[in-house]
Amino acid sequence: MGGTESSISEPGSPSNNRESETSRQNLSECKVWRNPLNLFRGAEYRRYTWVTGKEPLTYYDMNLSAQDHQTFFTCDTDFLRPSDTVMQKAWRERNPPARIKAAYQALELNNDCATAYVLLAEEEATTIVDAERLFKQALKAGETIYRRSQQCQHQSPQHEAQLRRDTNVLVYIKRRLAMCARKLGRIREAVKIMRDLMKEFPPLTMLNIHENLLESLLELQAYADVQAVLAKYDVPKSAAICYTAALLKTRTVSDKFSPETASRRGLSTAEINAVEAIHRAVEFNPHVPKYLLEMKSLILPPEHILKRGDSEAIAYAFFHLQHWKRIEGALHLLQCTWEGTFRMIPYPLEKGHLFYPYPSCTETADRELLPSFHHVSVYPKKEIPFFIHFTAGLCSSTAMIAFLTHQFPEIMGVFAKAVLGFSCLQAPSVSEQNTQDLKSEALGVSSG
Repeated sequence: MGGTESSISEPGSPSNNRESETSRQNLSECKVWRNPLNLFRGAEYRRYTWVTGKEPLTYYDMNLSAQDHQTFFTCDTDFLRPSDTVMQKAWRERNPPARIKAAYQALELNNDCATAYVLLAEEEATTIVDAERLFKQALKAGETIYRRSQQCQHQSPQHEAQLRRDTNVLVYIKRRLAMCARKLGRIREAVKIMRDLMKEFPPLTMLNIHENLLESLLELQAYADVQAVLAKYDVPKSAAICYTAALLKTRTVSDKFSPETASRRGLSTAEINAVEAIHRAVEFNPHVPKYLLEMKSLILPPEHILKRGDSEAIAYAFFHLQHWKRIEGALHLLQCTWEGTFRMIPYPLEKGHLFYPYPSCTETADRELLPSFHHVSVYPKKEIPFFIHFTAGLCSSTAMIAFLTHQFPEIMGVFAKAVLGFSCLQAPSVSEQNTQDLKSEALGVSSG
């Protein structure tokens, strides 16, 4: 899990090396984001492996997480504290038992090592209750270290770097505690922790804590609060932002919506707004509707997502499907309108209508982020009518026959005679059968 290698291809022939280099270049063009609602390694991902025998996380995804951990939880002054030195090595370890062993070694050196508790909560705890208990220990240690760093922050650049690291650790712990409370049903407590985090550390909006808040508020059915969060954090765009906005507008009309009625009298203003919001969301990420409408099976979301990709669609639908089901008629309205989005987008589809074009590397990155047993959804293409397929096949067949006749006239002549002879042989048998049928009918009439 450690290191900076981003390719999982095995070394081999020059062609494989070229493919690996191309894959790395394509992936470098796509910005991959940490999944705001990523699950717990020990309490959720590992339990899935125990039950199914499948690995829900790819090496590429876990390697990105290892790089995140090294960025968030380490700094240049780690050598000053032996426990931090041990943890710096622990985040680079590829083997989970080795990382857990290193965390215990760090706790033996310093019982207040917050990052050691974080690692154990993420990877050793097999239930959310155990993870929450360890995160509470991490919070106690993290707050102490954070206060010390605050007092020394202006003494040197090293102290400022240490404060940034301790801030990252504290924010991470509080966020995971909020997620534990959400999973254990204490939703109001989770909302309070998230709101306090966003007020106390406003510069850290890039962590997308507001997406955690949106999901919790939807569970509380506090739709006015959801609208307020959307108004404040509308940028950067994400599937959670776009589809939640569509859900709120759909909620006002979905219970009475009927395609037949709408076709007769036309759409009302509220219905037009709801349909436009759905079209906007679908253009941003066209993979989401199939998961919400259960046309495609969900899997556990990855730890990283690619915006507008299949990985983001899985991460959104995994947590938000229940919110769409709760609102009567919302999924029905989505089903009736979402495919209309593609008629609005100019051809070729990659040009887009309301958003910037899709990155060319979207499919490649999603295949690296998602497990091999999942069929990756690619950006929908316009379907070619059957008539065009039929005409192309007929023309190709005619051209092939003409080419073979020109190249091998004798063989094709023999083949043509054989086909004609076979047809002539079949024709009398059919006529005889028809004659017998007519005789039978006549005899039946006469006997009657």
